Amino acid sequence: MKRLKLVVLGLVLATSGVVNAAEFGKVEAAKSSISFSYKQMGVNMDGRFKKFTADIKFDPAKANAASATLDVDLNSIDVGSPDGNSEVGGKLWFNTKLFPTAKFTSTSVKPLGGDKYDVLGKLTIKGKTQDIVAPTTIKIQGNTAQFDGVFTLKRNDFAIGEGIWSDTSAVANEVPVKFHIITTSSK
Repeated sequence: MKRLKLVVLGLVLATSGVVNAAEFGKVEAAKSSISFSYKQMGVNMDGRFKKFTADIKFDPAKANAASATLDVDLNSIDVGSPDGNSEVGGKLWFNTKLFPTAKFTSTSVKPLGGDKYDVLGKLTIKGKTQDIVAPTTIKIQGNTAQFDGVFTLKRNDFAIGEGIWSDTSAVANEVPVKFHIITTSSK
């Protein structure tokens, strides 16, 4: 009977990820995405970035030691039309000729309980860096980890939409950014 209890306990621990914990870090780019939404003249709009690279290191047994770096190719923006994409890549918006990438680098990861975490870090866009907190849910199934989260970017903090476009009555200042990153473990 004691042996049966040990076997059951071992199975429970193994399926919960406590035993045989592995570091997740191989990003599955084709299954991952970064998208955003915004309001223009009061109308909800959506967009996404088609190209980005991510370097993630996450071991559920050592969550405090986790790290993440994301580099987003700003020229890969898709707001739904070629003219719109060209406009937001221009000097008044992202100015991709001078600033072709946005970068996020984590500074710490705080476990909140269950599968909830706060990922703190530095976001750099157009040469301006701001501290952000990205509430993140991490779901582990087998050798796959799914990182889902959203944070609100204030576009005027990064000079995204300069001159006449800095007016938040035309385009809202707050832009929710959503990420969905799939990684596999090294095991």
